[in-house]
Amino acid sequence: MNYLSRWFFVSCVGLALLSLFNPAFSAERNIIFIITDDESPTLGCYGDTVARTPSIDAIAADGVLFRNAFATTASCSASRSVVLSGLHNHRNGQFGHEHHYHKFTTYKDVARLSMPSVLREAGYRTGHIGKYHVGPESVYHFDTYMKGNQRNPVDMAKNCQEFITADDPRPFLLYFATADPHRGGGEDQTSKLELKPDLFGNKPKRASFPGITEQFFKPSDVSVPAFLPDSPETREELAQYYQSCSRVDAGVAKLVEILKKANLYEKTLIVFTSDHGMAFSGSKTTVYEPGLRVPMVVRDPYQSRRGVECTSLVSHIDITPTLLDYAGGLDASGNKPKKYGVLSEPSSPRDVTPNAPQENVNGGKSFDVYHGRSWLSLLAEPNKPHWETIFASHTFHEIQMYYPMRVVRDAKYKLIWNIAHPLPYPFASDLWTASSWQAQFKQGPEAKYGTKTVHEYIHRPQFELFDIQNDPHESNNLAGKPEFQPVLAEYQKKLKEFQRSMDDPWIIKWDYE
Repeated sequence: MNYLSRWFFVSCVGLALLSLFNPAFSAERNIIFIITDDESPTLGCYGDTVARTPSIDAIAADGVLFRNAFATTASCSASRSVVLSGLHNHRNGQFGHEHHYHKFTTYKDVARLSMPSVLREAGYRTGHIGKYHVGPESVYHFDTYMKGNQRNPVDMAKNCQEFITADDPRPFLLYFATADPHRGGGEDQTSKLELKPDLFGNKPKRASFPGITEQFFKPSDVSVPAFLPDSPETREELAQYYQSCSRVDAGVAKLVEILKKANLYEKTLIVFTSDHGMAFSGSKTTVYEPGLRVPMVVRDPYQSRRGVECTSLVSHIDITPTLLDYAGGLDASGNKPKKYGVLSEPSSPRDVTPNAPQENVNGGKSFDVYHGRSWLSLLAEPNKPHWETIFASHTFHEIQMYYPMRVVRDAKYKLIWNIAHPLPYPFASDLWTASSWQAQFKQGPEAKYGTKTVHEYIHRPQFELFDIQNDPHESNNLAGKPEFQPVLAEYQKKLKEFQRSMDDPWIIKWDYE
């Protein structure tokens, strides 16, 4: 054997051995799923000229940006249960918040369909960091739980490096959930206004989190969306919100850096979205467009088509079946896993270990198929239709906030059924105290709040019908107009059909309320 032959032989053996130990060679078709907390599509890639989100914009430029992605409910726990199960929350049982005295949890048999369970059965190792906010843990069980400051996404990303680059031949799922840009952290006492803006997790007095170059925004420079009043209070709160969003982008940049250094960037699907829209009245906890419309940016390294936009209607119910499809574990003909997930042994004291024979673990019907369906093919064919009509379902946020709403929406019309319309609209505790709301509320019921008055926001009609194509800000309710009664009847029928097909218990309200 001459020198060149020996060199070639040794090189091949070396590469083969390296492939056994280097995760860059062993881990294919990995998944990083990023979900933020209360973030609208306020990103540069969506045309927001105020936002500073270069890392997410870069992913969009090399992937697919979804223009019409929607949550099914603008409430944290309920929405996350939909993302993690592929089922509407009215069906999976997570009607509202799981923490503290709210106590809502998912039916245990949902483990058959839950994201970490089915991906584990498909051969994935699963990791979680950040906000959890669903239950029970045995349904949404991850193999590895990592800790990190949920208000410092860079810190979170660094703490995921060992998991991402682990010496393990299995592909990984990383569920990366920031607390930004949720409200919190107190008020900005440096404000000269009487009503101080919430800090949205930012440090007081323009301080910075370790490892992050904070981006600061002037209230005069922010863009005020149509559903909010253009007031000094709103502008100050939006400035804080945008800062928190930019911190998320820094965390995404760190994740990408880790992937590239480990030679895993071209082997990892990245999905970026939010649980629902921004934490302002008129968005969060509502089923108006600002509450349900979410960012959805996806980069699939195995796709040749990049830098495109998709205008098809997609929903949070689609996420779990899509990730399972990418992993090769979806039975597309039955819209179900090839291997169902298994309820994990409880690792949380909140879980009850054995299921008593009489315990209701499935709501009276087995969990065999997803409500959502995979949009994986849209990454190659972004002009392909997906849903013609989407459905939204909200019942609770906090346990005190019973206000069931059901929505059916297509490209032309949107119908909202406010089932408890005789009640005043309830407020989440953080939204009630928000300076952007209180400044208008203190002026009286006729004060303007976006396209509505304060009174109109609190007291809602039974039905709200919008020509969403020509009235995207939902400013003109057509439900009471005689010429739109045929349209109203048509969409009421569609709503009932959706409720029936998706096992919505609130369908009975048509008969006796």
